[in-house]
Amino acid sequence: MALHEAKGATYWVIPDAYIPEKSSGGLTSHESVCVLNTSSEDAQLLFTIFFEDREPVEDIPYLVEARRTKHIRTSTLLQEGMPPPAGVPYAIEVKSQIPVIVQYSRLDATQAENALMSVMAYPVR
Repeated sequence: MALHEAKGATYWVIPDAYIPEKSSGGLTSHESVCVLNTSSEDAQLLFTIFFEDREPVEDIPYLVEARRTKHIRTSTLLQEGMPPPAGVPYAIEVKSQIPVIVQYSRLDATQAENALMSVMAYPVR
């Protein structure tokens, strides 16, 4: 089997993260960090969540298997039994031991006309 090269960066930042508190209709407001691992090696990720008014929650582990994509809902990033809280602005840092590609998406279902936002995270070299 041929080895596949890792593409992307090892350090990514998402400065504007926010889970809306309310939802309407049949959809729930949420956000996801989408990670693409093009390598033949598993990517061991560490997430850090930064807040405006409290210390960060650091080194939340997550695995993205080799040559796979993973859509990680931020509400599943548990540390000390707590996911990032709804209604509170925060930022996300993603570190990986191999290069990966990171995208961020938010579904805002606070009103009948849903809004979906998706942007590439900022790779830091």
